[in-house]
Amino acid sequence: MTNRVFTIVLTAALGWCNLPFSLAQAPQTSGPQSLSLKEAEGIAVKNHPLIQASQLMALAAHQVVAEMKSAYYPFTNGSLTGVGAESASRIAAGGLNNPIIYNRYANGVAVSQLVTDFGRTSNLVASSSLHAQAQDLSAQATRADILLQVDHAYYQAQRAQALLTVAQETVKQRQLVADQVGELAKNRLKSGLDVSFANVNLAVAKLTLVSAQNDVAAAFAQLSAALGDQDTRTYLLVELPMPDAPPMEESVLLAQAMQNRPELASLRLSTQSAYRFAKAERDLWFPTISFAGAAGLTPYHQETLTDRYAAAGLNVNVPIFNGRLFSARAAEARLRAEAADQVLRAQADSVARDVKLAWLNANTAFQRLTLTAQLLNEATQALDLAQARYKLGLGSIVELSQAQLNLTQAQTGNAGAKYDYQISRADLDYQIGALR
Repeated sequence: MTNRVFTIVLTAALGWCNLPFSLAQAPQTSGPQSLSLKEAEGIAVKNHPLIQASQLMALAAHQVVAEMKSAYYPFTNGSLTGVGAESASRIAAGGLNNPIIYNRYANGVAVSQLVTDFGRTSNLVASSSLHAQAQDLSAQATRADILLQVDHAYYQAQRAQALLTVAQETVKQRQLVADQVGELAKNRLKSGLDVSFANVNLAVAKLTLVSAQNDVAAAFAQLSAALGDQDTRTYLLVELPMPDAPPMEESVLLAQAMQNRPELASLRLSTQSAYRFAKAERDLWFPTISFAGAAGLTPYHQETLTDRYAAAGLNVNVPIFNGRLFSARAAEARLRAEAADQVLRAQADSVARDVKLAWLNANTAFQRLTLTAQLLNEATQALDLAQARYKLGLGSIVELSQAQLNLTQAQTGNAGAKYDYQISRADLDYQIGALR
């Protein structure tokens, strides 16, 4: 039996050795892909559907400008006409005229050219051009929104990983304490109450670890969504240097926001576009002068017709009465322009508020960097003292448990403070229009 097993194993080994080298190698598992913040932003700009949609909307708005400018150019139509008519027949119904119908075949062209409409077309062109520029800036605003989401998700993922490390270390340390207290209790050096307290602390640490693991998974799901990826991916995130302290001049930041925020610039252009469109609607009351011409050949015709034709003339249209249609359109456009002006004012007030809040949050987060480091140092020393007192029998398990809890909270606060400050700086950059 032993020889048979040995023969089977040897045969399998020889067969394995005869496989191609690439197949005989053990499969290699690749680790998470490294990802920097700049790379993440580049991926989002390239892949996120909202950025693509805003860019397409901007391109579509520029086509409207070409549509409005088309009125400056002549409209030319080519025609081929063949008519067979009953002899001496006329169109007698359906109109005031009584035209004769001739047998004929003709081909020719007709040209019409706007001479002037006293400013309506120029105002329409200006309005559409301003709207297209506003759409360009709206696309920039969408890009900034997505970049802010990417920055938030990136730092939140780093923050979740840092807190996961703290939770893992906490479980490790509390497991060690629980094991030590358990051994002391077996030797009747500590009470069962001490064991219970140590086990409770360990259980709390394990619950915190489970929550931290879930937070990491959720953070990477948010990051993948911000990158425009439907599949959740885990990355090896590159640590970034800490930003400098926030600027001290709040008024300077506010001025930068009013000048650089693409949303405000887009609303300004949209408001100007609305006022130019209101002028164009007012110009509906002005006359329209246009040129029209036609020429062609009539190779087959009745004797009453010639073998060619040509005509040209000017046409002047003067609006007189239309049931107050033009007045209502002009009033509607003016009111919409005034409403856009008020929306711009409200947005400017909102930006000023957001800049102030972002500046305050950044300053608070910057101050927390030093305070959490000091708290961690004090909590570490307090735990060392509590452990020494407990080993000497001078301190209780309650004192040690409280010291462990304080250290965990200090580690959590210190680990998150760094990324909270980076998030607040990203918010501040966004609010002043520097995130693009």
